[in-house]
Amino acid sequence: MAIVSATSQPATKSTAAATAGHADLLEKLKQQLAGPLLTAISDEFSNFQKTVITYQNQLEYAELKIQVLEERLRQQRIAKYGPGSEKLSHAQLELLELEPGVSPAEVEAESQRESPSSGRKARRKHPGRQTLPGDLPRVEKIVACTPEQCQCGGCGGETTVIGYEESEQLDVDPAKYFVLVTKREKRACKQCEERGVVAAPLPERIIEKSLVSDQVVIDTIVAKYCDSLPLYRQSAIVQRDLGIDISRGTMVGWVMRVGELLTPIVGVMRRELLGGSYIQADETPVEVQMHDGRGQNHQAYLWQYGTPGGDVVFDFRLGRGREGPKQFFQQFEGLLQTDGYTAYDQVGGPKIVHAACWSHARRKFVDAVKLNPQDLAATRIVKLMNDLFAIDAVAREKNMDHAARHGLRLEKAPALLDKIRAQVLEAQKNALPQNATGKAANYTLALWSKLTRFLEYPELELSYNLAENSMRPIAIGRKNWIHIGSPQAGPKIAAIQSVVESCRRRKIPVREYLAAVLPGLNNFSIHRVAELTPNAWAAKHNQPAS
Repeated sequence: MAIVSATSQPATKSTAAATAGHADLLEKLKQQLAGPLLTAISDEFSNFQKTVITYQNQLEYAELKIQVLEERLRQQRIAKYGPGSEKLSHAQLELLELEPGVSPAEVEAESQRESPSSGRKARRKHPGRQTLPGDLPRVEKIVACTPEQCQCGGCGGETTVIGYEESEQLDVDPAKYFVLVTKREKRACKQCEERGVVAAPLPERIIEKSLVSDQVVIDTIVAKYCDSLPLYRQSAIVQRDLGIDISRGTMVGWVMRVGELLTPIVGVMRRELLGGSYIQADETPVEVQMHDGRGQNHQAYLWQYGTPGGDVVFDFRLGRGREGPKQFFQQFEGLLQTDGYTAYDQVGGPKIVHAACWSHARRKFVDAVKLNPQDLAATRIVKLMNDLFAIDAVAREKNMDHAARHGLRLEKAPALLDKIRAQVLEAQKNALPQNATGKAANYTLALWSKLTRFLEYPELELSYNLAENSMRPIAIGRKNWIHIGSPQAGPKIAAIQSVVESCRRRKIPVREYLAAVLPGLNNFSIHRVAELTPNAWAAKHNQPAS
């Protein structure tokens, strides 16, 4: 609004001056002219005055429209190029639009580049040489001295090794494919030939009679759902490196089998999640091939439900309606933290408690500041919200439990919340409803009671950034693997995502976990599946649980 008012105020004053001048001229003409001529001139002046006012109104509207469109354009560019682009000017963002295939690294480098007019800044102190992890195996390579160095330049005798100059570099042994030949012993009794021959039992495998080993199947899953490498690229890599043609369709079969095997485990994870007292929920769109002859993908959704530091469960749905979360939550009566999306209303049991996310509210004001750095109201609100998050930051630094953190919140937060609410109300009053600041104020005030729930519930986090972080692999993945192959594949992929993300949260090596639970899972008793969840497996194998 500062731009609009700055440009429209001088124009309004000039219009008023012009109108006053017309009135004076009209009075003089009235004294000298009479009759039809005076009437015609008066009408002409009136029409001119109305035309000027009309054009002035159109100009003000156009300026407001340009401001809104510029805000939307900048938001789209920031969303396209990522967080690093938030620091870029309009000119830099326009240059990025002209560059095909801009990488995140290039955007980050551009954001760190000094502006020519910014002057020289103090150089950061170099942190020093990075050390490599001590738990990595060491392979020594001895570099011998040259023959000239092995002979003393004085007496001509042979020199003696007295030590080594050591340096370390991170190295890699590229993946080596080989054919695993499994030989099963066959035994027979020479005295009792009638008893026949016995052979060692077949080892349990993920996919029986498959041409590839369990490790190849697991690597395919990890490459796709941890590294976002689509199956067609994996197929091309095997063809390039080995000359073996493993079709994308064959790999799809591996993925579907793994998803089918993991589904019962995820069912147990869902029951354990609903048995708790606190769930964070979010949703993200995914494209699905419908195979209905239209040649168009359908926009489905992956709904994510999890608890801080615990498991994550993804639920595949073809729509974004209330039916999905309603079926998932059933009679859940704990804390449900969301972004305020209405589909989460009226779900769960009668005692369910809805909470909102402060990061979402803050982000909307941050966006307003990005679009208009001169917006002092939004800038003040962001600073106050930062102070609110700083309270929890202090609690983390001091390793406080929920009870101690709650005491700190009750001491510091209420006065801060009063200031935030007052500033948001003031911003709402002075901003246009469609302005970025106006939208942020409306959003925050509409969810105020849910935003302040943390004063009542010690375990409630200020934000559910952890839930949003769990969505990032999907957001990155859909740019690579583009879509889900069919509606029937959706629940199986959701099961894989649930296990992979739960392992990531709990810092469990996903390859090791999948290799331990997948072989023979099809014959595992359904009553003992609870022993195979990431949480149970980590406890059994002394892995960190979170």
